[in-house]
Amino acid sequence: MFDKLKEECGVFGIWGNPEASNLTYLGLHALQHRGQEGAGIASSDGTSLHIHKELGLVTDVFDAAALAKLPGDSAIGHVRYGTSGSRGVKNTQPFAVDCNGRPIAIAHNGNLVNATALRHELEQQGAIFFSNSDTEVILHLLARQPPGELTVRLQHALEQVRGAYSLIFLTQDKLIGVRDPRGFRPLILGKLKDSWILASETSALDLIEATYEREVEPGEMVVIDREGLRSLRPFEERPHTRCIFEHVYFARPDSLVFGKSVYASRTRQGARLAKEHPVEADLVIPCPDSGVPAAIGYAEESGIPFAMGIVRSHYVGRTFIEPTQSIRHFGVKLKLNALREVLVGKRVIVVDDSIVRGTTSRKIVKMLRAAGAKEVHMRISSPPTSWPCYYGVDTPSRQELISSTHTVDEICKHITADTLGYLSLEGLREAVGVNGDGYCDACFSGNYPVSFQQEEEKRALTVLEA
Repeated sequence: MFDKLKEECGVFGIWGNPEASNLTYLGLHALQHRGQEGAGIASSDGTSLHIHKELGLVTDVFDAAALAKLPGDSAIGHVRYGTSGSRGVKNTQPFAVDCNGRPIAIAHNGNLVNATALRHELEQQGAIFFSNSDTEVILHLLARQPPGELTVRLQHALEQVRGAYSLIFLTQDKLIGVRDPRGFRPLILGKLKDSWILASETSALDLIEATYEREVEPGEMVVIDREGLRSLRPFEERPHTRCIFEHVYFARPDSLVFGKSVYASRTRQGARLAKEHPVEADLVIPCPDSGVPAAIGYAEESGIPFAMGIVRSHYVGRTFIEPTQSIRHFGVKLKLNALREVLVGKRVIVVDDSIVRGTTSRKIVKMLRAAGAKEVHMRISSPPTSWPCYYGVDTPSRQELISSTHTVDEICKHITADTLGYLSLEGLREAVGVNGDGYCDACFSGNYPVSFQQEEEKRALTVLEA
């Protein structure tokens, strides 16, 4: 229904708290924006692991009875939007298995680019998979390691995978967080009194009134047990390639991601966009909710008044009954509605974070015109999204990305806007506070920092013929 990139997954873990499962539930609620397909929690009572997971939102999956069946003072949780593997409860995480006689659970945010090849090799050796998620490959690699210290076995298993991973493992007596050496996906460390916390974003800490300690660094493994926290650096150092799109759309604006304020980044994106693409207008309005900070930045820099010209419904479920008589733009109108009193007779700048296929932008422009807007100028607070992501984002194929096959003028004509302007890649880097190093911008530039399988490469490079 909505023309947005999907938000990969979110992970949360806590060690040393009698309310571990309840706090994990709250942490997952704060990370719900990162995945709405399924949710799960695994807990440890010191002798056994307990797990509950289902399809649906966090509030649908867990109630008091479900949480009561997750005892213990440590737990991990996961919210999922599938980027690898089909939809279904069998791919919902955490995964929990017995490995060499000891239970272990795993929650994963990211995507392994060599998972298909590894899976084929493992199956040739007799491995049987219960899911088609790339995360399960890690468990099979771990199971094949010789007996020894778990951290060493994890190191040797993860040295065989390539791509993006922020992982949390739970055993009977340990909580372990690992981030890939390039640091594609976020993972942060927090504390609630004497309890240690791992999470995808700091918004999960804010909800439970925990304090932010620091990022888990790229290539770092943190081990938390009864002796406290240990930091290991078991992997060969690689250039850092943090996902810059976290600061465009994925993360909550009230989070710190990669040590930087997401809200501040997005308002700077809007301000830079106003400098790069000024236009005479009466109002600046956001496409809610993700476009709000950038629209505020645009309005402040341009001096044009800010207004909420579009109202968003927050109560759209996963299913709904369509009317028997066709209603134009029904899917978008279910979630967004234009404010005629604000828009009528006005020249409007509408700020959004991205255009993927162009279908939603076209409907929004038509909706604004139908509400009486005199002119509609579309401004996008990121560069054109022209390349698929293979590092944990559900992206359409290259030929489905409108900017890979159309010029900006052609896109403007397609969405029926009066003008269209994208933020430059240089402007985005400046707004986020980077000089081009340390971040991955492959979805904008096509510069992939980690190569992927040949069949995926062919799909990425395929361009729709005119």
